[in-house]
Amino acid sequence: MNKSEIKKVVLAYSGGLDTSIIIPWLKENYNNCEVIAVAGNVGQDSELEGLEEKALKTGASKLYVLDLVDDYVENYIIPTMKAGAVYEDYLLGTSTARPCIAKGLVEIARKEGADAICHGCTGKGNDQVRFELAFKHFAPDLPIIAPWREWSIQSREEEIDYAEAHQVPLRINRETNYSKDKNIWHLSHEGLDLEDTGNEPLYEKDGFLEMGVSPITAPDQPEYITIDFEQGTPVALNGERLSAAALLTKLNEAGGRNGIGITDIVENRLVGMKCRGVYETPGGTIMYKAHEALESVCLDKMTLHEKQKLAITFAEVVYNGQWFTPLREALSAFVDKTQEKVTGRVKLKLYKGNIIKAGIWSKYSLYSEEIATFGASDYDQTDANGFINLYGLPIKVQAMVDQANKE
Repeated sequence: MNKSEIKKVVLAYSGGLDTSIIIPWLKENYNNCEVIAVAGNVGQDSELEGLEEKALKTGASKLYVLDLVDDYVENYIIPTMKAGAVYEDYLLGTSTARPCIAKGLVEIARKEGADAICHGCTGKGNDQVRFELAFKHFAPDLPIIAPWREWSIQSREEEIDYAEAHQVPLRINRETNYSKDKNIWHLSHEGLDLEDTGNEPLYEKDGFLEMGVSPITAPDQPEYITIDFEQGTPVALNGERLSAAALLTKLNEAGGRNGIGITDIVENRLVGMKCRGVYETPGGTIMYKAHEALESVCLDKMTLHEKQKLAITFAEVVYNGQWFTPLREALSAFVDKTQEKVTGRVKLKLYKGNIIKAGIWSKYSLYSEEIATFGASDYDQTDANGFINLYGLPIKVQAMVDQANKE
């Protein structure tokens, strides 16, 4: 990359510590280039307030705020949820958001005729890979600037020093600067006391949890909800038809007030190190549980088991930033085929961090009470004789051979 040729840069901008100081840093190190900030609204709510004023004050020429909420939920979250994809107990909240944001970022870069595209991900994290693989897919010709891999700054404390020296307004201080990522699906917490795996997260401390409450402080009475699915996609909550984003928002509220979806994980990052994080995913945890319950009655054994195997691959593909690849598309095609009859209603009981199944109904249910009953039925139990004889034949033959060789 020839820095002298970089006149206009599009920056993935959140208004957080990293991207806030990148604006003046780019202007200092890339010939006072024009910096266009682009924020992708994926449901981070209050974090978008005052963002334009902050971006302009920090040196950006303009700010785009892209409304990506529906796109994010419908085209990234729901396909991942239908796949049952979970990466080491992590429901892939950041992983699914990055390709969605990156696609929008490239669209603005093309519109503005940018010479380069920039992100604020560290050289230690997964997000640098997720952003850059998407950039390479949509704009293989555009240079990518990753300040964390160029500058001499080594820590968040040094970032704060830089911000203060350049009059960059911050929403955090040195005592509360958890590294966080928030969207409509989840909120992650990393850093500070969480870096010591011997420290219990401060779930009961005011301000730590943002999407809900600790199970300890959740109501003492259970809350019942129903979720309707059509071909694996949630379409109604408590009988009310809603868009996927609106339904997720209401699930977040129900899950949050009942202490649902709080997870403390030490995960294996793509770059090789282990990292600890606390994740809040209230609505998403409920959605996964309900969908899993419905699949248990709608999918045949072999399809369900094969899907569970491929869910691990799907999760790794998404976690590793490979959303825009033939493999992910092929996996999604398989998932969509399995979901053709995953239609019905699931009733759940939410209670102090627990999700308890309370009923499953589907016209495609493969569960037959008449066959499975312990009472009288038309099932002929003598059929098991021939089945067991054939099923156990290899074991019997092996035993006979072993016995003969001992004699």
